[in-house]
Amino acid sequence: MLKLKVNNKDIEIEEGLTVLQACEKAGVEIPRFCYHEKLSIAGNCRMCLVEIEKSPKPVASCAMPATEGMNIKTNTSFVEKSRKGVMEFLLANHPLDCPVCDQGGECDLQDQSLFYGVDKSRYKENKRAVAEKNMGPLIKTQMTRCIHCTRCIRFATEIAGVPELGAIGRGENMEITTYLEKSMESELSANVVDLCPVGALTSKPYVFEARPWELKKTESIDVMDAIGSNIRVDTYGWEVKRILPRINEDINEEWISDKTRYACDGLLNQRLDTPLIKYNNKFDKASWNEVNNIIKAKIKETSSDKICGLTGDLTNMETLFIFKEFFNKCLNSKNLESRNDDVYLNPEKRENYLFNSHINGIEESDFIFLIGSNPRYEATILNARIRKAYLKNKTKIVSSNNVGDLTYHYDFLKGKTGDIKEIVEDKHPLSNIIKLSKKPLIILGQSVLSSNSGRYIFESIKYFLKKNGKINNEWNSLNIISENASTVGSFDLGIFQNNNVSNQVLSNLKNQKYELVFLLGRDNLKFKKKNEFIIYQGSHGDKGAEIADIILPGSAYTEQNGYFTNLEGKLQKAYKASYPPGEAREDWKIINDLAEVVNNKKLFNNREELESSLINYLNLMYEKNNSTKETDVKDLVFENENIIINNIDYYYSNSIARASKTMFKCRNEKTKLESTGTEG
Repeated sequence: MLKLKVNNKDIEIEEGLTVLQACEKAGVEIPRFCYHEKLSIAGNCRMCLVEIEKSPKPVASCAMPATEGMNIKTNTSFVEKSRKGVMEFLLANHPLDCPVCDQGGECDLQDQSLFYGVDKSRYKENKRAVAEKNMGPLIKTQMTRCIHCTRCIRFATEIAGVPELGAIGRGENMEITTYLEKSMESELSANVVDLCPVGALTSKPYVFEARPWELKKTESIDVMDAIGSNIRVDTYGWEVKRILPRINEDINEEWISDKTRYACDGLLNQRLDTPLIKYNNKFDKASWNEVNNIIKAKIKETSSDKICGLTGDLTNMETLFIFKEFFNKCLNSKNLESRNDDVYLNPEKRENYLFNSHINGIEESDFIFLIGSNPRYEATILNARIRKAYLKNKTKIVSSNNVGDLTYHYDFLKGKTGDIKEIVEDKHPLSNIIKLSKKPLIILGQSVLSSNSGRYIFESIKYFLKKNGKINNEWNSLNIISENASTVGSFDLGIFQNNNVSNQVLSNLKNQKYELVFLLGRDNLKFKKKNEFIIYQGSHGDKGAEIADIILPGSAYTEQNGYFTNLEGKLQKAYKASYPPGEAREDWKIINDLAEVVNNKKLFNNREELESSLINYLNLMYEKNNSTKETDVKDLVFENENIIINNIDYYYSNSIARASKTMFKCRNEKTKLESTGTEG
């Protein structure tokens, strides 16, 4: 520990900290523009000047290491004069755009010029002007405002792994640009908007929409993937205007993906706002009583084994739980399924479908093996953690397939299931690497679990890891990447039919064995309708609504409270930020009211009762799902085949994203880059 003084106050700090960090430990706030905790130190802006005893000049505290016996002063007239001088330089070329700038009200330069700015300038020359740059459909540029802090450059290079931003020119002619005037090829690109301390980079879809003080802010959880990124939903009236990240070091740090940030405009489009009934291939509006009575009549004339329910990828756990209760108590049916296809699932232990090493555990790993996964599109934030581990610890990364640019270097195998068989049988060089690693990370994607050898690969990998001590109380190397926000929650609630061979519900559905089909927000269903009567409940007029006979308008994730369990098994709550449109209702209420019509009794009297029942059920399931039963690997059937990684339409992965104009523009931009051969 180092002992030093900050403003005559004695403090002790760990070795390796900078003067700026030492001051923060002492509770002193230091102004800064270029310094950021997650980025490398640049020392560009000089705003963080402090006085150090025996130093004739002020020192940039962000770049100066703290040493034993230092006497640091941050509040002297010398420091104040130095900072005012720096602010004067920064404002020499900065345009007076505050009244029309989207950054107004949450701008670092605006805040700090209040304390260190002066009311007149000594510079009479014309201010410089810099042309706007094309950074794609998400980022609006006004580069005349840029103060050259280089945060955006460092983020693109270090965190996003796309070194496409940089500075050209020198001195007053310096400009920050993408060189080729094209979109940043990253699914994290819009984080530069949050990082920009001035209004040089602002949000293009949000331009001139609202001022920060006009917005209602609600802390919530993202559902665009299974990560469970912590977000803040900003609403104006009932309309969601923007989504920003919240800091959670265990999950998303302070980054979110572009889809998380910008798919929210899809909440306005293609909305279902009234119950609908299909007559002569055309939908007509109906009342809630009318649709509930028709559903009741259909249920009465259909035997329970001819009824099935399929749940969607954005459904919260309260809705899943009440849907299961509705099937068990009102319909006497167990034909429920949450998977899209024959993905192998072993529900005996909860660890069999979780990311057991945890997202922040990736940084501790010394070897990462990706099997049938493209984490860049399946779990963007998780992929950023893998890149962080690669840069920070030089972690060796191997993939079963060549999946293109993952933003870090990796070795790849032939893309055959035979490679995995050799590894688990100790006939491959990777076998020893895994055994000698202290904390290896084996990541299985949904693509490999849905292959013919999915069961063999999962069970044999698990057996191999267990045999070699890589699954224990301190570290579990077995990790599954779930693709959807509701996947883990659905498995926790037992919404699946399992016989280890095929997905029974989907198999029966394809063979037209069901007469009545409930789709609960299920839109990604590969199914050709014949004579089935289909009831669709959801928020958007998407693929599920197209084939429905009755449509029940539900709520989106920002319009109701709801729990979601992320891929590592953390239960988090999304909070209501706005209201569903028209006659649409919260999902759990729709099912509760339907249960009352069908069974003359509501399943739950109120939301509190539903939530407490859900939590009690989950606690019991967590205890049960720790069975000691293990699969006998000798009985497993192996098939030598190619591991084909599912093609993910990243910007169109769910009904909200498909309704988003911004996601449509991003998808077009990506297609354009691919067709011109500039991607990657």
